[in-house]
Amino acid sequence: MVAKRFFRSKLSIIGLCMIIFVFLFSFVGPLLVDLFWGYGEVEVFKIERLSDLVTTADFVGPDGHYYTYYDKSVSIVTTKAPPSKDHWLGTDTYGFDIFTRLMYGGRISLIISFIVILMETFIGVILGGLAGYFGKWVDQLIMRIVDIFACLPGLPILLVLSATISSIEAIPAEHRIYYLMAILTLMGWTGAARIVRGQILMLREQEYMMAAETTGLRPIQKIFKHLIPNTIPQLIVTATLGLGGVILYESTLSYLGLGVPFPRAAWGSMIAMADPSKGQEVLANYPNMWVPAGILIIIAVLGFSFIGDGLRDAFDPRMKR
Repeated sequence: MVAKRFFRSKLSIIGLCMIIFVFLFSFVGPLLVDLFWGYGEVEVFKIERLSDLVTTADFVGPDGHYYTYYDKSVSIVTTKAPPSKDHWLGTDTYGFDIFTRLMYGGRISLIISFIVILMETFIGVILGGLAGYFGKWVDQLIMRIVDIFACLPGLPILLVLSATISSIEAIPAEHRIYYLMAILTLMGWTGAARIVRGQILMLREQEYMMAAETTGLRPIQKIFKHLIPNTIPQLIVTATLGLGGVILYESTLSYLGLGVPFPRAAWGSMIAMADPSKGQEVLANYPNMWVPAGILIIIAVLGFSFIGDGLRDAFDPRMKR
């Protein structure tokens, strides 16, 4: 019934197709590019470009016709090459193939978002489960912590913490991504905790839980064996809707240079090449360097949003046919 309700919605199907496309593009695409072209994520390409063409002399050939002699100057450039059959979206300001880096950037965004959502859900399930089952001072303590985190301005704190970590020389650049995931988790677990607590407050009064009381099960067994499984539909919906938000946060931090470290690809850092503070050239003349990354972010966020809405309606038993 859940699957039937889900696929009854056109937006759900559209969202599913969008996410399947993003996954294939991000995970299968790099394998195909490496197989057929041998391109890597951080491979710099040197492309010949005609830089100057100067007429130096006119002369008469042996056949009596006039000819013009051209002095052709060719330079080797590695940046801002236009789209071609070898580089479908051209190369960026560093000489990297844009199409290839879009694939690797999608892989980073999806991996980070899924890991962060799993950690947020794990923390939310534990704390929300304890608060909902035990109640009293345990509930008060945990929910006051939730209230504190919920009141914090998420994006400014993410920026401050990310900038602080980036300035610590003792932390290798390649390890900062793990701190980024920890920060995103720290700021996002409260939603799952509230949902689990609310569901358990309702479920613990059900008859099957009254019967479980007579079996002598320990509280932990009651929580994780009988209560938490009944909150999974709501958690799936919340997690799916949250994936798009994590992608936006990660892209924002990468845009500001506080996310995935260079030279690793990230959609946000690819858009950052058009930052007006770095000049108007890329923004005005090279849309192929930043527009595709923005389009992929929109596709991913909308796709997860459509799927989340579809799942919410599918799991809702009060939904009208």
